[in-house]
Amino acid sequence: MAITEARPTRIECFSGAGGLSLGLHRAGFDVRLAFDCDADAVASYNVNQDHHPSVAVCRRIEELPPKALLREAGLKPGQLVLLAGGPPCQGFSVQRIGKDEDSRNQLVLEFLKRIIELKPWFFLLENVPGIKGRRGSQFLSGLLAEVREVGYLCHSTVLDASDFGVPQRRRRVFVVGERLPSGASRFSFPAPTTSNSQLKTTVRQAVGHLPSPPKDGSEHPLWPNHRRDKLSQRNLERLRALSAGQGRVDLPSHLLADCHRTSADAIGHRNVYGRMSWDEVAPTITARFDSFTRGQFGHPEDLRSISLREGAILQGFPETFRFVGSKVSVARQIGNAVPPPLAEAIGRSLIRAYAEESEGLPGRAIERQSEQLTLFPTSYQPA
Repeated sequence: MAITEARPTRIECFSGAGGLSLGLHRAGFDVRLAFDCDADAVASYNVNQDHHPSVAVCRRIEELPPKALLREAGLKPGQLVLLAGGPPCQGFSVQRIGKDEDSRNQLVLEFLKRIIELKPWFFLLENVPGIKGRRGSQFLSGLLAEVREVGYLCHSTVLDASDFGVPQRRRRVFVVGERLPSGASRFSFPAPTTSNSQLKTTVRQAVGHLPSPPKDGSEHPLWPNHRRDKLSQRNLERLRALSAGQGRVDLPSHLLADCHRTSADAIGHRNVYGRMSWDEVAPTITARFDSFTRGQFGHPEDLRSISLREGAILQGFPETFRFVGSKVSVARQIGNAVPPPLAEAIGRSLIRAYAEESEGLPGRAIERQSEQLTLFPTSYQPA
């Protein structure tokens, strides 16, 4: 397959609301098919075509065997450049180590089957660091052994989104496989662009310009998904007692939850019931960041937890990216997403490797030129 002016083709499994798609589209990929079994996430994906032109369908991966994937993507065998996806990863979360095998891990195997049969030039797999832990490492080693048997050269690493302009500490495992006609190894992971702490995007830089959401709990008329969560009187008292950057360990004893009074529990969950710090990156935005009790998700200054809109911005989504669904559903979509700026950085490395192969360049590392990634627009003004 020779490179043309057309964008290299890509299929995305487990697309969610579209964080990975948005980043890879910005990098230069043509998303020919995206799918997810979460109807709300698919609706969010499709309502944002002003950010990426592709359309997602609501399907389970088991419903789309390899040949069906190609057919629905309008591709012939050999035309697929990239198969990408982040199978649901809770089964490998460090919070679940030691628990029974999670059936969701079987989705990784479904993804593997499609790699082996479709044989794209590249595949990209995203997951939590737990997949490299005690239990997950054996599973990952088995996966890599399978794809190596069909000719893939594999690369894996842990990347922190805050090293790529995202205002959030978020470490994730990325696995890239390449199976190129020349047999050369051309891919290398992108170098961090903001690893220096002075270059990182802070919470203040990311969301400090947003107005407070209405106090009546309604959505802000100019900012989508920007509303105030209703907190109990007890949690309001906890917020009043905390300054920016403080958490559970800074609360007076009479405001501690009963489960946090024992010495056994005192060693963990230090930052639950916490406020973010204005001048640092945010903690990891999880699928339950909508709850003040689940982490350091209190606003640095206001008497409230951060809004869904603020969480989306801290995840690297554009300020105008809209989400569909209930509060819990939208928080899950945002928390499970791949930050678009990080996805774009990886996508550019894949595009570079694809171009090298198509142009017949020697299989060696090439000098990187400085590239400006597309970050969220801090100058956005609502209409």
